Amino acid sequence: MLRAEDNKFLTESGEGTGMGELLRRFWIPVLLSEELPEPDSDPKKIVVMGEELLAFRDTRGVVGVIDQYCPHRGANLWLGRNEECGIRCVYHGWKFDTDGRCVDMPTSYPDLNAKDLIRIKSYPVREWGDMIWAYMGPADQMPELPALEMALLPASHRFVTKKWQDCNWVQAVEGSIDTAHFTFAHLSFEKEENEILDIKKHFVNPLTRVATDHMRWIAEDPRPVIKINPHEAGLTVAGGRLTGSDNIYWRIAQFLMPFHSYAPSSMPGENMFGQTFVPVTDTNCWIYTYAWNPHRPLTDAEREGYANGNGVMAVVDENYVPLRNKANDYLIDRKLQRTKSYTGIKGVSEQDAAVQDSQGPIADRTREHLGPTDLGIMHFRKLVMEAARALQKGEAPPHTQHQDRYTVRSGACVTSKTKDLTAVMIERFGDPAGFVGGPGQNAAAE
Repeated sequence: MLRAEDNKFLTESGEGTGMGELLRRFWIPVLLSEELPEPDSDPKKIVVMGEELLAFRDTRGVVGVIDQYCPHRGANLWLGRNEECGIRCVYHGWKFDTDGRCVDMPTSYPDLNAKDLIRIKSYPVREWGDMIWAYMGPADQMPELPALEMALLPASHRFVTKKWQDCNWVQAVEGSIDTAHFTFAHLSFEKEENEILDIKKHFVNPLTRVATDHMRWIAEDPRPVIKINPHEAGLTVAGGRLTGSDNIYWRIAQFLMPFHSYAPSSMPGENMFGQTFVPVTDTNCWIYTYAWNPHRPLTDAEREGYANGNGVMAVVDENYVPLRNKANDYLIDRKLQRTKSYTGIKGVSEQDAAVQDSQGPIADRTREHLGPTDLGIMHFRKLVMEAARALQKGEAPPHTQHQDRYTVRSGACVTSKTKDLTAVMIERFGDPAGFVGGPGQNAAAE
């Protein structure tokens, strides 16, 4: 468990907070590229870590992320007209470009050059992997973009979307790197309503790409041995389960600083899945979800499946709010819960959201009792909290200097019991950290 002051430190993301300042040292996704579809399209209100901002794509196609409010009388610039490389306030006509400069001030005399003295908050922006990223930290500390493999690939090789979640970003991250919960939160089974459940005999696979043997091992061993490997981009979190032979079934997740994670289930050649968790306020977040394949374009059937909730994706409405959400109790089906699944909720993403939201807007970690399968959670907290406290002492997070080392993979494999995690990683990926050096460059990870 954590002390109350540590839980507060871990979960706050506003300006001036320890964790908030750490997050601002990294590039942060703030929108999908498709949300600003063309030059001079409608601007978008966004809130990132409590900051109210406005995003717009100007006449050149350049995206700006600026303060949401006009500095003249405080009118909301979202009401403004997106025209000729700037947003014009509809109150008195002040106009601002993507860098936050006032480029026109009709209410002032031209010879005073008053517009040149006005500038509003703006953040550097990049488009990367079908997402719009902003850097919200000190200009002289701006790192490179993270070399996420999915962003290095052609757009045809990836699928990117996002979903809203009604809880603090930290508990959502913790759920993503917890490789033990699959046995109960996601396992499906076949059972008559009046039949006594024997999980070892009655199970089906909720993710059709996973082999039946793998699901049986998950069902039969709910206590995976957790192994942790720190590396330059974050943490490898591996869970090993018994197979009934001399082998171990490993499900290997990746956590990349400060808020990216990769799912652990993909076998060689299968599509991989990742998530990026972005605080809106301290009680809700956006989760950017993506699938990719480094070896081939995704098929139309795969894309349709992801849009309908396969993998780590949720079924969402036009505003990216899941159709099964906190407001409607995730459409929980108690009959389904008795006969098909532990949760009675359809969708792996929605199952995760339900249990994470149920912990409260901000989980009270002073009441928890962690066990052996929570080792990844402990290491995650230690990593981000130590980095935030070091930053408060003037030490920049070292991970910002290693954005090129973010090209890592997660996945599953079956190996001999005699191999330690380093040997397992080398066998599965060709590198102790799962680093593949770029798409298609590592034959061992094929």
